[in-house]
Amino acid sequence: MTRQNWWKLAVPLFVVVLVGAWSLRVSAHCEIPCGIYDDDARIKLLNEHVTTIEKSMKEIEKLSAESPLNQNQIVRWVMNKEDHANQFQEIVAQYFMTQRVKPLTPDDDAATKQKYVKQLTLLHEMLVYAMKSKQTVDTANTDKLRELVHDFSHVYSGT
Repeated sequence: MTRQNWWKLAVPLFVVVLVGAWSLRVSAHCEIPCGIYDDDARIKLLNEHVTTIEKSMKEIEKLSAESPLNQNQIVRWVMNKEDHANQFQEIVAQYFMTQRVKPLTPDDDAATKQKYVKQLTLLHEMLVYAMKSKQTVDTANTDKLRELVHDFSHVYSGT
């Protein structure tokens, strides 16, 4: 391939990447609304993502201490941690915040308002600690995430 013809490969590759990225986004739970919800499955997924993020952190630390450094494996674990933190945030924002936690109405009583504020507070904290999990390998962030998922589950389900 000549330098003048590089775009003949670059343009189709760019289109494939864009379509691939779009299709990943489309695979999230629908917002039609379809009425098909499985809150328990989403809570289980949140916990699974936290466990995966934590394992990634531990593997990054372990591999970083080895000599010689295995940069390839470290990068793969970092990408895995990022991916699962993003999926965690997607469930919190797109599933719970936009579809499952309903906005208040003027007729809602004080208990409903209090529950709503508690749910939103926990969901916001979950988003923040998922972000912090991306930024570091400090498992205190995953410990806090696990605690927040537990607390949210109880407030959300009313148990």
